[in-house]
Amino acid sequence: MEDEKEKLIQQLLDVIEELFTLLAPTLSVDRLSSDVTVAQLRVLLGLGTLGPSSMSSVAIAAGIVPSTATGIVDNLVGKGLVLREPDPDDRRRVICKLSPEGQEMINNVWTWGRSQIGNLLEKLTVDQLRSSCEGGKALLVSTK
Repeated sequence: MEDEKEKLIQQLLDVIEELFTLLAPTLSVDRLSSDVTVAQLRVLLGLGTLGPSSMSSVAIAAGIVPSTATGIVDNLVGKGLVLREPDPDDRRRVICKLSPEGQEMINNVWTWGRSQIGNLLEKLTVDQLRSSCEGGKALLVSTK
């Protein structure tokens, strides 16, 4: 039973990776500033998910060290995509958040992703969609 579970998990991870590989090249440059690096995009996505956050939270979300996060955020502030504000509860801390332009970029990326996945889901039968919904809901429940 455990072997089957491990095999199914690996199969699902492989499918997700294949879907990502299939979709990633279709992300058009007009959805991003042409000079946004992958590391900067990870920070932007982290801020889009977390909301206003401390530099250490930004670093954790992007999987980088705080000193690297500081440099990336500096660049994103310079590009007008991120804002820095003092923490009202602790003036030693800085809070980072998406600027309206940064939020628009992330919204465009999410809209693109949702559209691409929607196009793929259109190809499934009702039974396949029902099973997919059940699996997705089970994943959400397991995170709580």
